[in-house]
Amino acid sequence: MLESQNIEYKESWRSEYLKWVCGFANAQGGTIYIGIDDAGRVVGVKEIKKLMDDIPNQIQSGLGIIADVNRRTKDGLDYIEIKVNPSTYPVSYHGEYHYRSGSTKQQLQGSALTEFIREKTGYLWDAIPVDNIGVNDLDRNSIDIFRREAIRKKRMEKEDLDITNEELLDHLDLLVDGKLKRAAVMLFYHKPGRLVTGCYVKVGKFGKGSDLQYQDTLEGSLFSIADRVIDLIYTKYLKAAITYEHDVRVETYPFPREGVREAVYNALGHNNYAASIPIQIRIEDDAMYISNSCILPKNWTVETLMQPHKSEPFNPSIANAFYRAGYIEAWGRGIQKICEACRELGTADPEYTVMGNDLTVKFTAFENAKVSDFKIPKYQFDTLDDTLDKKILIVLKEKPTITQNEMAVHFGVSVPSIKRTMKKLLESGFITRKGGRRFGYWEVK
Repeated sequence: MLESQNIEYKESWRSEYLKWVCGFANAQGGTIYIGIDDAGRVVGVKEIKKLMDDIPNQIQSGLGIIADVNRRTKDGLDYIEIKVNPSTYPVSYHGEYHYRSGSTKQQLQGSALTEFIREKTGYLWDAIPVDNIGVNDLDRNSIDIFRREAIRKKRMEKEDLDITNEELLDHLDLLVDGKLKRAAVMLFYHKPGRLVTGCYVKVGKFGKGSDLQYQDTLEGSLFSIADRVIDLIYTKYLKAAITYEHDVRVETYPFPREGVREAVYNALGHNNYAASIPIQIRIEDDAMYISNSCILPKNWTVETLMQPHKSEPFNPSIANAFYRAGYIEAWGRGIQKICEACRELGTADPEYTVMGNDLTVKFTAFENAKVSDFKIPKYQFDTLDDTLDKKILIVLKEKPTITQNEMAVHFGVSVPSIKRTMKKLLESGFITRKGGRRFGYWEVK
């Protein structure tokens, strides 16, 4: 019997063949024979007793399903039969979704994956319930960032946020049948990469061509990344041109901060995380490129993006939380705001390019703000403690007069922890104190 929609032959067992098991489970089910060649001839299996124990365990631990694994014999040769039933729920292998079509296995991506998950579950990709991670496992700082930004941007009232975390998540429609949606984990869990490979942001400074001068990787919840990424770009990767107007110091950066912020937040909110590819920000002297995996709505083109259009978020649950935090718009005005920011700075409109499922926006540097003597920073953010050091630097940059007691309340840590960290930052030269204790302020180097 030849290979078909429901039959696959393998001469020996390899762990990667779990992809084929996954493909059968996501399609009509089928049978994999181990110890039979492509022509259908039995060639036998070595160490069959061990495999009879290993294969069921690998299927259950790697795919979360149970398959019948049977020992068969023909002409004195042993082989293995793996019978896979069709699953009523999407089955993934290390975050990848495979599907049996004809006599081949395909990895589902893009719109095909979206439609497959919708047909199997009735949910969009970011709305699928997640097991083994609960509300109490979420990162408190990430939830605090959301509360702070929602009030600051006046997208929610303070009294509406004075509720428990579980009530807040339910209010944001991030719970389904008492379980967290995948979006909730990505937005608020400290290590979403355990669930979704590629859920992080890479930032790199490039010289000519492939000359990568230095780089950073930002990991953590989406709210944690969003809270850090813009300050990282504008403190470490860019230098402002300094001018004076009536003795007032004016700093002008080569790329519009509000435009870049909008583009980065759009990438975080609308990225196709199922592609397992991180968002990438490439910064050069003359241009900045922000790239993410993207599946545009049907019949949309680059021209559609540049014109007034309605909002059709790829990740509605993530987009709703980002909107409530004031990070993105709900009326499809994001690109219009980016263009306005570029024109206000005096540089060209952003250029959008779509190649396959990759969307890239290019910002052209404002010539009068380019600083030719910008050198690689001597310090590296990567040497700092992600949980507190970086956050203190960012807060001091935004509010130089904040007190240590206020920071302790803001971060939910003890005053001695703040004092120890501030002492380390002072001794390392990251910050200095200007003025006295009562009327002074902190300066971030």
